[in-house]
Amino acid sequence: MRATTPVAPVPDDAPARNAALSLRRGLRLLDCIADRTRNGDASVSLGVLADELGTSKSTVLRLTAPMLENDLLRRTPDAGFTLGLGALLLGQSYLEGIDLRSAAAPFLRRTAERTGLTCHLVVPDGTDIVYVDKVETRGTVRMGSRIGNRLPMRNTASGKAMVAFGEAELLARVLAEPATAMTEHSIVDDDRWRAEIDRTHGRGYGIDDRENEPDIRCVAAPVLDHANQVVGAMSISGLASRFPAAAVRELGDGVVRTALEISVALGSSSAQLALSKGTR
Repeated sequence: MRATTPVAPVPDDAPARNAALSLRRGLRLLDCIADRTRNGDASVSLGVLADELGTSKSTVLRLTAPMLENDLLRRTPDAGFTLGLGALLLGQSYLEGIDLRSAAAPFLRRTAERTGLTCHLVVPDGTDIVYVDKVETRGTVRMGSRIGNRLPMRNTASGKAMVAFGEAELLARVLAEPATAMTEHSIVDDDRWRAEIDRTHGRGYGIDDRENEPDIRCVAAPVLDHANQVVGAMSISGLASRFPAAAVRELGDGVVRTALEISVALGSSSAQLALSKGTR
């Protein structure tokens, strides 16, 4: 009788697939709670989370159990969920790991003190900007922006600055998305916005002339890294009454110089060359 070679069992990868699915659902759950918290919700109920994830309440409870144990989430008195201290520590670790933030910090403080306006540092994320630092002085009018907030590039000075000096593909991606008029001053016409990007590149800084918030004016310039790539932008913002249109050019030129100084601190050779030639 002919001997047969035993066939090795096929590995069952179902546990791995299930683990990956659970991880994705857990990340979506964290995103849901974070989004609703940013929008002012004190907590998110079990039912809302189940609806958002398209799953059962029992599955949500199973997903949240390890997050509660590790303090990524905490229960609120109304039996809802909110982010815990562990989430804050993770976010803080991320921010502290951004060399851009530490390099820019002294320049932001100096600019805020010199101008009496609020200084922001942002990074790009897709076609959005994300605030990673904010500096206000004692006399500064408090702004509603918060670290971690995101806004569409289209209506912000920082977004315009990064698009104007970034890859051409970024301009195409921004224009591919529907334009939203945040105020009566928002530029929703694509041709006008392209022209504004050209002007931004020519003068070196972007302008938000009450386009994102009705009473806020802002100017911003791009920040480059050691590879001379746009990695962020710094801006100054203030109430239009304290930041008149007549002051935009002078303050804009100052922001360009400061952004170049931050870029030099990050190792940008093109920024060093621009400063040595006396740009701004």
